This record gives sequence, structure tokens and C-alpha cells, in this order.
Amino acid sequence: MPSNTDLLAVAKRRLYANYKPAPFVLARGKGCELFDLDDERWLDLCAGVAVCTVGHAHPALSQVIAEQAATLMHTSNYFYNEPNILLAVELTRRTGMDRAFFCNSGTEANEAMLKLARHHFFGQGDKKRQRIIAFHNSFHGRTLGALSMTGTPKYREGFGELGPVTHVTYGKIDEVKAAVGDGKDVAGIIVEPLQGEGGVFPPPPGFLKALRTLCDEIGALLLVDEVQTGIGRLGRFLGIDGLGIQPDAIALAKGLGGGFPIGAMLTTEKVAGALPPGTHGSTFGGNPLASAAALAVLKILDDEKLVAGAKEKGEALGKMLDQLVHDIPDVCEVARGEGLLRGLVLKEGYVARGVLPIVQENGVLLTAAGDRVLRFSPPLVVTIEQLEEGVRAVRSACEQLAAGDRGSETMARARLPL
Repeated sequence: MPSNTDLLAVAKRRLYANYKPAPFVLARGKGCELFDLDDERWLDLCAGVAVCTVGHAHPALSQVIAEQAATLMHTSNYFYNEPNILLAVELTRRTGMDRAFFCNSGTEANEAMLKLARHHFFGQGDKKRQRIIAFHNSFHGRTLGALSMTGTPKYREGFGELGPVTHVTYGKIDEVKAAVGDGKDVAGIIVEPLQGEGGVFPPPPGFLKALRTLCDEIGALLLVDEVQTGIGRLGRFLGIDGLGIQPDAIALAKGLGGGFPIGAMLTTEKVAGALPPGTHGSTFGGNPLASAAALAVLKILDDEKLVAGAKEKGEALGKMLDQLVHDIPDVCEVARGEGLLRGLVLKEGYVARGVLPIVQENGVLLTAAGDRVLRFSPPLVVTIEQLEEGVRAVRSACEQLAAGDRGSETMARARLPL
């Protein structure tokens, strides 16, 4: 059996170098634990970037995937399949939306919403409505359409002219109104209920509802990107639940398949005809295998009460992170987030991606969100004890930084200028 060292050498020769993976090869997982080829154990508090909702190798999910794979995997969208129809029923029932379009990722779901907004007005003969209002620090995906809406310049650099999209400050409704103007060229406003990739930023109270009101006033569509916040991540099924608003379209992905690739765009009946046959599609979208996996994830969420658990465990994690900020103020600036999507903001001068390897040395896997934020997005099956273990590892790393330890290249990278 090959070792980490053997396969890492092959990876460096054969994989396209657009990523910078950690220097080990993961081989198996169980719950919130992962093991590499050398059988070293890692506590997973990132869940494949908020994807592995029910943890790794959940027996119920694994069984459904195996049974469906042995029955029917793919038919294309030329034909109906039972799991996909049932999934559409489940998602619309849980969200109050009316229609579901299925694809393979969050990027594709956001791309679908972009096309939906523009083509909706095109179909009404209002061809001037093409502009999208989006937000600084937002992240909506890597395709050119989704990238045009992403509000982080480093992701857009080098890819030419993108748009028409206007980016404004997240949470500033007056700035949104100023950017909208008379609104006659605005097709939609796209927003995350809580900015994930941009740094785990929650919006101020009333902001999302104000966006709904503004869209109604100017006749534009409200598009909500729930790719990272949906499927129970914030302690409620959708991030917008309880806010008293209904978007025109919602993008879902990540946690929906529990690790199996799937994305979805949910819409109201108002825009059900915006993308008639021939205007949009996805070869693999809505395939029986992905749909069956998503149905299994939804059932596990219910059976194990994971959405309510995310709220309870998320509050406990928030208190742990607040204590870190209190105890190590020279390194930790603030903790923020909701449910099991939390960010620990480091002081100016520290780089999150430089701190991650130090945390990994203590056997814990996290991700960075923005330049200075350590992101916690564990599987929803995580235990309080595992969260405590993860925070201890972060505490150890922060204490090393506070003590001015410069004894390794890893420590030095943690203090690189931003």
C-alpha cells in the first residue's frame, strides 16, 4: 500500500497546481474523524468546507448510495426519475418555494440564478434589466458568471471584463439603494444570509428584509445564496428562516448531498417560466444517485435532530471562541458566526492560512475564510467534546503565537504581512 510520501510525490507531478493541499493523503473517515495513508488521525472541523453534513461514512447515507448505485445512477434530464421528483417535493415543502432545478454544485446553482434573473426580464420584453447588485467580500463561485457576482477582487483578477454587476458594502442598505438608483436596469440582488468565504460575516438585523422590500419597490428579483448557510448549518434549515421573507430564488449545494455532488436552485412560481426548455440545463443535474443521497441526508437531519443540534452546539462553540478572544487578546480579535459556521478573527498581522498548519500539527483540520479568519464548519454530527478538542488545538496555536515562538518556518508564515 502506498504511503503519504509516495503519493505526494506523484501528486506534485500529475495534479494541476491550482490548489495548495495539506501535505498528507486522506484515506478514510468515520463521523468527524479522518485518517491518512499512514493511519494518522485528524479531527475534521471543516467538513469538506461545510459539505459533509452527516459526517464521513454515515451508515444510512452509505447504504442508500450503494443501493441506488446498484439500481439506477443516471438517465439524463430527457427522462424523469423517482428520487429526483421526491427530492423536489421535499425541498419545496421545507422551504416554501415552488419549483426546483438541479445541478452539480453551488457555483452552478448561482449561475442558474443569474441566468434566471436576466432571462426573466428578457422574456417580458424588458431587455435593459441585466445588472446584478452583489456585495463586497461575497463568494458565489468560480465560473465566469458566478465570478462576476463574487465580491472579492483576488478571485476575479486576470479574467477580463465581468458583469454587469455592481458591488456594494454588505449590510449597508443605504449604499445598496444608492447603487440601485431608479432600478430600471437591475435584474436582481444576490446575497448570502451570512457571508461564509468572505470571513463569516453576519448581516445587521433587518438587512435581508430591507433587501426584499427594495426588490419589491424596483421590481427586481431577490436571489439568496444558501450554498454554505443552508441545510441546517446555522441551526435552522435555511439561513433566512424566521426572517419573514421569501426570495424569488434560492441556491443550495454543499451540505445537501452530505459529500455527494449536488446543487439546486429553488424558485417561486412567479419565475417558473423564466428559463423555458432550451435556455438552461445540466447533463448530470438531478441524477438518481445524487437525488437519493440528498433524500438520505434530509432524513438523517430529521432522525438525529441535527438542525436543532447545530443551534445548541453552535452556541457552545461560540462561547468557547469568545473565551479564546478574552484569554489571548494579542492574537485573537473577535469571534462571530451562527450555528456551526463560526469564525475566529485573528489580529492584524496574522495570516489564517499560516496558522492552519500549526493547528494541523495538533491533529485538527480547519479552513481559512478571508485573510485573517479561522473557520469552523464541522459536520453537524460533531460532539461537544470534539469541539472542545478543536478549540484546545487552536488555543495551543494562538498561545505559541502570543509567546512569539519563531522556531519553525510554519510559525514564521503565520506572521507574514497581509
